[in-house]
Amino acid sequence: MELVFLLIFFPVTLSGKHSLKIFTTTSSGVKNFPDFVVVGLVDEVPTGYCDSISKKVEGKQDWSQKLLEDDPQHLEWYTQECLSIQNYHKADTDILKQQLNQTEGVHIFQMMDGCEWDDETGEINGFAQFGYDGEDFIAFDLKTLTWIAPKPQAVITKHKWDRDRLYNERWNYFLTQQCPEFVRRYLDLGKSSLLRTDLPSVSLLQKTPSSPVSCHATGFYPHRAMMFWRKDGEELHEDVEHGEILPNHDGSFQMSVDLNLSSVTPEDWRRYECVFHLSGAKNDIVTKLDKAVIRTNWGKTGILTLLCVVGLLLLLAVCITGVFIWRRKNNGERQPIQSCKLFRPIIL
Repeated sequence: MELVFLLIFFPVTLSGKHSLKIFTTTSSGVKNFPDFVVVGLVDEVPTGYCDSISKKVEGKQDWSQKLLEDDPQHLEWYTQECLSIQNYHKADTDILKQQLNQTEGVHIFQMMDGCEWDDETGEINGFAQFGYDGEDFIAFDLKTLTWIAPKPQAVITKHKWDRDRLYNERWNYFLTQQCPEFVRRYLDLGKSSLLRTDLPSVSLLQKTPSSPVSCHATGFYPHRAMMFWRKDGEELHEDVEHGEILPNHDGSFQMSVDLNLSSVTPEDWRRYECVFHLSGAKNDIVTKLDKAVIRTNWGKTGILTLLCVVGLLLLLAVCITGVFIWRRKNNGERQPIQSCKLFRPIIL
């Protein structure tokens, strides 16, 4: 089955819900970019990769790469599957372009499939979704084993795929049985790096005195975390803006939540605190709202700007004085005035 190749060596983390997602992107008309790319993620962490230029599968985690290196047959099989999927999706893209009467331009065909497995309740949710040019195109409904077409352009594809009962049964088997089985099987292989809990460093940040105060956490793992502001022990929902959980380059995650203090008096600041909760950790990280610990660069920026202006004025004065003295030494003879170079200071 064409959908299996990247799933064999994708790990998951910790107890609770574990998501396995495969992103497949087929493009046309995009210069200096592979026509076909597959990326596998578990709990939003990249774990496998394949593209049409390299034509090989790579493990993005040490243990998954070692699995491929230790078993050449597995590596060969995954590589062949990568090439097969590339051909399937290129054909699908060509069909879509014909149906939509598109002959030129940049076009992107994407698929996201995988499953979410809860190792505590045993609940399984599978998904298979297709997108075209940045919009939802068609999605699989596991309850009815039929396809949902959110756009009129996808109705033809829906009817065609709905008639292929065997095709839909294979999707059902993969999403509800194979996918979670792969998750359970390879969780053990990557447990040395995956079964861990890393707490973050939490800071209070503020751009200007009138800006919201941002509670920022970085370096935590896994990504199943939540952060919120509370007042007098009660969680706040108004004047609060939650940011997304974003990946760091080292495999950890970061997130932030902002609190608007425009209507809060300085006397009431002590009633507020930021709470970070990480799945699997025993205790929450609680940070009191304290002006003394808020990190900001607005004051430093003002000082740097003032120093730069003063420095430029002094440099200009030196240059002018030097030219004046140089002309006097030459007994008033007319000499060409050389330019004085002013170097712009670089503020990092």
